[in-house]
Parts: sequence; structure tokens; C-alpha cells
Amino acid sequence: MQVSKNLTALKKSLLIIYISSLTGTIAFLLLPVTVAAQSTVAEQTKYKVPVLIGKDINPVLRINIDLKEEEAILQQIELRTQGTIRPSDLLHVRMYAAGSDSSLLTADKLKDKTLFTKIKGPINRQTLLQGKQKLQKGPNYFWLTVEIGQETALSGLLNLNIVSVKLNDRNIKVQADNYSNRIGIALRQHNQDQVHTYRIPGLATANDGTLLGIYDVRRDKGRDLQGHIDIGLSRSLDKGKMWQPMQIVLDMGTWGNLPEKFNGVSDANILVDKRSGNIYIAGLWMYGVIDEQGKWVEGLTEKSEDWNHQWRTRGSQPGFDVKQTAQFLIVKSTDNGKTWSKPVNLTKMCKKEEWWLWAPAPGQGITLKDGTLVFPTLGRDATGKAFSNITYSKDGGNTWKTSKAATNESTTENMAVELSDGTVMLNMRANANSKDTSNTNGRAITVTKNLGESWAIHPTSHNALPEPTCMASIIRHDYLQKGKRKSVLLFSNPDSKVMRNNMTVKVSYDDGKTWSKEKKILLDEQKSRGYSCLTSIDNDTIGILYESSQADLVFQTIKLKELL
Repeated sequence: MQVSKNLTALKKSLLIIYISSLTGTIAFLLLPVTVAAQSTVAEQTKYKVPVLIGKDINPVLRINIDLKEEEAILQQIELRTQGTIRPSDLLHVRMYAAGSDSSLLTADKLKDKTLFTKIKGPINRQTLLQGKQKLQKGPNYFWLTVEIGQETALSGLLNLNIVSVKLNDRNIKVQADNYSNRIGIALRQHNQDQVHTYRIPGLATANDGTLLGIYDVRRDKGRDLQGHIDIGLSRSLDKGKMWQPMQIVLDMGTWGNLPEKFNGVSDANILVDKRSGNIYIAGLWMYGVIDEQGKWVEGLTEKSEDWNHQWRTRGSQPGFDVKQTAQFLIVKSTDNGKTWSKPVNLTKMCKKEEWWLWAPAPGQGITLKDGTLVFPTLGRDATGKAFSNITYSKDGGNTWKTSKAATNESTTENMAVELSDGTVMLNMRANANSKDTSNTNGRAITVTKNLGESWAIHPTSHNALPEPTCMASIIRHDYLQKGKRKSVLLFSNPDSKVMRNNMTVKVSYDDGKTWSKEKKILLDEQKSRGYSCLTSIDNDTIGILYESSQADLVFQTIKLKELL
């Protein structure tokens, strides 16, 4: 035991051997040496995600206490609250211990972790989170989550910082991060109202200011058609602060004596007639299943597991009949979305018989300055190749006509926008981007001056707006500034070439010739399904409904001054 102690002392000392030339004796001299021990550090990581009203656990930041000792007890975490929201808006703050698990944890996974402490609001600007948690040597991860109240302003910002942590009665300071989380509303969440998944957002503003959010109600599974899917609608009468209960506006039930899972409706688009105030919602209906060879499957029952969809193999085929091709349905409201008509089938009116598919492109349609109503649409031509085009009405929605394909390349989901000179621009998802991470990755852009009778490639096509092959949204926002009428184009999508992450809103001040790199706004940095839709709420406010990493569908607002 004594030998062991001596060896330890030697490790911490400098041994000097001195030999005397006069006496021939050898002297040993031990001098103490100071060895700098590694210190325990604590680092926080903030996540650029929305903090959502209607969700009790919003992960905001993660802290890693990298312990250099064998063990310690975490006793206290000092939290500083900043931003523009009120202390009373914070209903609860929770801190979860995740041990050595460094993965990005969702709210559902955090519920299974150890709760270090929970504080009930209102939360002071400086708050002590106290508890007792044993730490192990090495990384120890903790997650801070918040719950905010229904009255929290959508324009609010929340900046939370861990200032210090206390373990074994000593404080360790933590470096601050100035990022502020934006506020949003969890409009639709997984398993809400017994619905498995909500997808495919559309958003529009009625003439009376009512906001209308539409989406797929995927009742049993998250996958695309065919399935038990209806089109749902949420309405807000106060610019998005509160939303009414969900309505179902397109549901084919057990039409044709087939179960609801063989009568799905999906991929809706919403269009407000700015002149009459009428509102149209278009959706794609599939009846039964068309197999990989293009044959309609007979004898389907509730127990049948047959499945195919309109973009897979020969899931939709030439012709007009419900057993040949997917059907284009439209419903109409004349009271700002309170009630809706029965579905009208436009397939025979507009689809070319040889096309495999003609369908609405999800999102929002537009009213041109001359009153023409325009739905963005898409389909598969006589060879099965994907195309994008527009479908328009010159008589207030009584009759509709489809245009020529906007480009020869393979494109699908798209949205249209009218430029200041009356030109219609089509902004399209391009299938070539799925394997392209070079400088040619980007949205396909074409323009027309004659409602799609002819199209021209826009200079920004494939070089201005990167995409990971995903649906996107584009709108023109008209506003008054110091008595002068002005407009900007706004665009939203996952700002990435590879992954559906970094949901971002961008602005163009010159009709889409260029897009500002300085003024773009990041809403959600984490991976999601990535679909979005923008609308003008009022002169000073933009609204967006999108598929988020934090909920199936999130609604947020952006003040125009942030983009100007």
C-alpha cells in the first residue's frame, strides 16, 4: 500500500538525480509538479424550432454536462428568460435527464425520460430549477422544454438561456446563445381527434378575413392514397389566434359500396375568388385500387390489403371512368367556408382522355387581376410521364379548362403567381433534383402570358431556389407603404438540396428575378415532411401553414417589416 502511494507521488513529481563528482555520492531530489486536471464543462445547444401553443412539451434547448470526475450530483440549473413574450405566457418549464443519450429527442420520447424538475408559471426572468440528479463520468444530457398559454402572441419571441449549473456545491457557468424561438400554433397533431396523420397543407384568406387551412385527414395510416383519407378544414376568425374545430369538406364515404379505405380524397388546393368571394376546394378522389398492370381490382372488402396510388406504377390510367383513372373533385362555399356544396366532378370536363392522371396540385390557387380563376394542376401524360400545368375558369368557376404542360421536363407539385405585368409564373417541383446537389438543383420556373397556351423558361429556373424535391409555396403579397401600392413575392420550402429540413420563407423584391439572401427567415431547422402554404393575412402580416418537425401542421405568422 505504501509502495502504491509512493508511485502515485512519483507520477505527480519531477525526479532529479544528482551525482557528486567530488564524493561520488548520488542524491535523489523530488520536486512537486503542478498537473492541470481537466475541468467539468457545461454546454448548451439551442434548437431553431417553433415553440407551439397547444403542445405541452416543446423542446427548446439541450445541455451537456461533461463530467470529468467519477460522479457528481446536479443540484440546480439557473435559467434566464428573455424575449418579447410575457412571464405569464410560460405555463410550465420542465427539465428532463437523458443520461448519455445525445440523440435529438422528440416530445414523445422525452416523456419517457427522467424528470429532473418541473416549474409552474408564471416564470420569472431569472429562475432556479432545483432537483437532485446523479451524474456519471462523461456526457450527461438534459433537455429543457416549455409549455406556453393560448394567449401568447404569435409575433412573440422566446429566448431561454442556461446561465449556470450547480453540482457538488460548486457553480459552472454556461455560455449564452442569443437565438430566440418563434411562437406558433400546433394546428394539427399526430393522433389528434383519433386521426393517425395530418398532411398536405393549403392556406387561404377569405374576402372577409377568415383564414382557411385545409389538409389531408389520414385516419388510419400516414401513407398516401389509396386509404381512408378525407379533406379537413380549420377556420380562424381572428387572424390565426384561435381556430374552430375541424370540419370535413370532402369525404366520399362508402361510395360504390366500397369501404372508406377504398374511397380516399387527398392533395387538396384552395382558391378564393377575390371578386365574388366564393371559395373552391379541389381534391383528388380514388375509387378502389388500380393494380400495377393498370387493371381495376374487383371484389375489394374491408379486409382487403390491396394498395396502389396515382403516381406509382399504373395506379391511374387513361380514360374518364372511376375504375380507370383518379377523379378531380371540387366543392364550393359561398359563406366564407361555413358550409360547402356537394362535390362536382370535373374529370370529363378537363382531363384529356389519353392522360394517365389529372389532379390538383396541393396548396393555394389564385385570382388574376382580370378575374380569371387559376388552379395549379398536374398529371401524367399519355406515356405516364409527370407534368405541371394550370386549370383556369373565365366565368367565375362555372366551366374550367386545362392548359398545356408548362415544361418538357418531369415536374409535379406547383403553385402559380401573377407578376406585376400580368404574366403568370409557375413554380414547380422538379424530379431531376432528387439526385442533383450541384448548382443546377433548384425549382423549375416557367412563365406564360396566355394562360398556358405557350410557356417560356424563366431565367431563375434550376438556379435560384434549391429544393430536396418537395412541394413548395409562392404568393404575391400586395401592400400599402406610405400611401403607395407595392408588392413582393414570398416563397417557402425546405431550404436544402438533400433533406427536407430548414423550413424557410424567402422574399423577392423584383418579381422573382432575384431572391434576397439576407432577409430569409428560418422557421424550423429540423427534418419534417416539408410541405407548406403561404397566405396574406393583412397589409402587414403573412401566414404560413406547414408540416413541421414539432407537429403534423404548424401555423405561424411573419410581420412584413421583417422582410422589408
